[in-house]
Order: sequence, then C-alpha cells, then structure tokens
Amino acid sequence: MAGPGALLAVAALALAAGAAGGSCPPRCVCASNILSCSQAVLSAVPAPLPRFTAVLDLSHNNLSRLRADWAPGRLAHLHALLLSHNGLAFVSTEAFAHVPHLRHLDLSSNRLRALEENLFSDLAELEVLLLYNNEIAAVDRTAFDNLGRLRKLYLGQNHIARFPLELLREGSRLPQLALLDLSANRLRSLPVAELQALPAWLRDRLYLHGNPLACDCPLFQLVARGWRRRLSAVLDFQEELRCLLPAPGRAPVGILALAGRELLNCSEAREAVLEAHLGDTVTLGCDSRLRAAHSRHWVTPGGERVPEEAGNGSAAVLANGSLQLRALRPEDAGTYACRVAGPALNETLYVELLVHNFTLHGPHDGLNTAYTTLVGCILSVVLVLIYLYLTPCRCCCRGADKTPAPRDDSLNSSVLSATPNHAAREPPQPHGAAGPRAPPGGQNGRFKAGGTPPAVAVAAAREGPRAQRKVSDPDSVSSVFSDTPIVV
Repeated sequence: MAGPGALLAVAALALAAGAAGGSCPPRCVCASNILSCSQAVLSAVPAPLPRFTAVLDLSHNNLSRLRADWAPGRLAHLHALLLSHNGLAFVSTEAFAHVPHLRHLDLSSNRLRALEENLFSDLAELEVLLLYNNEIAAVDRTAFDNLGRLRKLYLGQNHIARFPLELLREGSRLPQLALLDLSANRLRSLPVAELQALPAWLRDRLYLHGNPLACDCPLFQLVARGWRRRLSAVLDFQEELRCLLPAPGRAPVGILALAGRELLNCSEAREAVLEAHLGDTVTLGCDSRLRAAHSRHWVTPGGERVPEEAGNGSAAVLANGSLQLRALRPEDAGTYACRVAGPALNETLYVELLVHNFTLHGPHDGLNTAYTTLVGCILSVVLVLIYLYLTPCRCCCRGADKTPAPRDDSLNSSVLSATPNHAAREPPQPHGAAGPRAPPGGQNGRFKAGGTPPAVAVAAAREGPRAQRKVSDPDSVSSVFSDTPIVV
C-alpha cells in the first residue's frame, strides 16, 4: 500500500500533465480550440496556453508590452490572434516567432508609434493585418518583408505623413495585397503617378479619405476616375474626400468640386484602351482639347517621365505629342498618362495599353482570316440549300401502309411549323400515350435556344425515343467578397 507522500506525488504529476495537455487558464473561457480572455483585466498573457489553441482573443485588457517570450511554447495551430484595445506601446521583433501559421492579426486601437524593422517577417502566412487607430508615424521599409500572402492591410487613423508606396510598386514584397487603407492619416500630398502605376486590383481599393491633402488637378483626376468606375473607396466616402486650397484660412473643399470655375477649374481626365501584341510598334495619341498648350509630357506606368528627345530607347515622343512604343515587351503594358498644361487649366489623358502574350505571324494574317471567314459563310449557305432542296421528300414518297412516327417527338416540329395541327386530322394515338401535351416551344411559348436543335429533333423523330438527347442550360456562378474584417 502506497503512503500519503506517494499519492501526493501522483496527484502533482497528474495536474502537471493536465496543464501541459491544455487546461484552460484562469479568467479565460475555452470552447474547443477557441480561447477567449477578453475583458479579463490582464496585464500579462496568461500561462500556460493550450497547445491546440487556434483562436486567441486577448482584446480589451492591459497588455502594454508584447515581449518575445509571451508564448513560452510553439503554438502551431494558432491562426487568429486578437490584441486590440490593450494600450500596446511595444511589440518585440521576435514576438511572432512561435506562431508561424498566423493568418489574422489584430493590433488595432493601441498605442504603437512605429513599425520597426522586420517586425512581421516571421508571419509568412499572414493574410489580414489590422493596425488602425494607433499612433504610428514611422514605417520602416522592411516592416512588411516576407508577407507574401498578405491581402488586406489596415493603417487608417494613424499619424502617417508619408507612406513608402514604392513597396507596393515593386510588387515583390506584397504581391497578393488587394486592399490598403490609409484613411484618416496626415498625408498632405500623393504621388499620383505612382498610384496610377499600381495594379488595378490595388489601385481600385486604396482608401485615402480623411487626409489633409493639398488640392491640385492630378488629385481631382484620380478621384474623378474612381467616381466614374463606381469604386466603393470613392462612392462610400465622398463626403470625407476633401482637400485644402492654397489660400490660407479656407475650409476644406470636396475634391470632386475642383472642376468648378470658382476653384481650380480642373479638367476631368479621359481614358482610352489600346490593344497590341509582343513586338508591335504602337502610337499612343494625346488628343487634348486644349488648343494653346504650354507643355505636354508623358508618364510611363512605372511613374517615369518620357524624355522629349528621341533616344535609342523603345519609347519616343513624336512631334505632334504622341508617344511611340517600339518592339513591345510584356512590361510595357499598363496605364500611360499624357499631361497637358494650358493657360487656364490642365488636362490629363490616360491610355491603357494591353499587350497580349503572343505575336502575329505577318501583315497578311488579317486578310487570310477575312478570306477564311468568307469561305466558311459560303459553305454554310451551300449546305443549307442542299439540305432544303436536295433532301428526299419525306411526305409524298412515304407509303400509305408505313407506320407514322411517334407523336411524342413532335414538340420541335410543332414549334417550327407555322400552321397549327388540328386534332381532327391527327392519326390515333398509340395505347398508353394519352395525357396532356407539352406546350409548344420553350419558355413563354418560344423556341428555347439552349434546347435540342431542329436537325437533331428530326433525326430523333426518325429513330425513335432512344435517339433523343437533352441539352441542359449552363449554371451561373456568382462570388461575393467583403472588405469588412470578420473578428472571430
């Protein structure tokens, strides 16, 4: 019989094993693999944390610092970490080394002032990063390195005066980014050329409202372009898209109102789309409505200004102001901007160039294609005439003793016939064929284009019910995508 000391030792070992296996920390609620410690007045991360935790909610507490040892063990299953409303002022660059599979990180509504070097480099699988409502004023160029799967980045309601947009233009550090929120910061100017060079899926989901921007015509044209495309970043926040005029003491005005004569009298930009192939030579026109232009220059999709002097490069500005591109490459695709400055107002024309990833075989391909199309049409007409006039007669050549075709195959023939069938002239129905007839035609009494073709119906009528085939309509698939982050 074991003594009391041995029993106490066994009990201690059982408690330790239970804790290591994942007992719920005090002042927390555990449900399956979800651990909620929200509003628990915590000043430190509770320990030990269950190893199977997938969602960890530490929001609305008093965690002022997130050190590297906040998670003593590796949490391989953790994919959502919520740390909002904590007063966090410091996050270690090694704080996320133990959670390599994190996909959702919420650091909003804290007191972060800077994003340090390689702060999130351990989160290679991160998809959503919330940093809004902090005090961030400085962003290191390497803060978002190694975030190859990041899709949404929320940096609104901070103190950012200049964000390094070149990180987005390069496309190698954040290749999957589809939404960038920079609203309610301290941005006074925007590099419009760099914004136009961004990919369409990011350029159309860039939120810039609530910033003290300086009014100018390029800014108006950028916002007006989003208005024409019915982008939510412009439509939903039109009242907050305001700017400051150069005159001191004036209240902010709506950016879309800059076209008025009492303000800057900006001219709305125009767009055109041009398609070409690899190796082609194309000319982008700059057909401005301004007759007396003081200056005119082109800006490439990469934000670089094309020199007016003709050089050895692939781009050259012609005498009439057009831009000629020779020997097109895949990287030449994008939106080109022609900026025209006049005596009273300025104008910007955008030309979107689409470069298809295949080449034409010669100048006669278009002519050969036309001949091929014409020959195909003639052959189709000939085949139709042969079918109509040279097909053996099926009514007069048929003997009187021949059994008529089954009446259940007469749906398409009744649709294609202009004369209705009378019941008095119909032959008697076979035994077992009684019942209501299907209405002639497809939907609403019309022939259904997606149904059985007439020629196939005639052949099916000859061979009987075994030859019938049904043609189904294709299904339509729709997708819904929400910009609102879902907090688990």
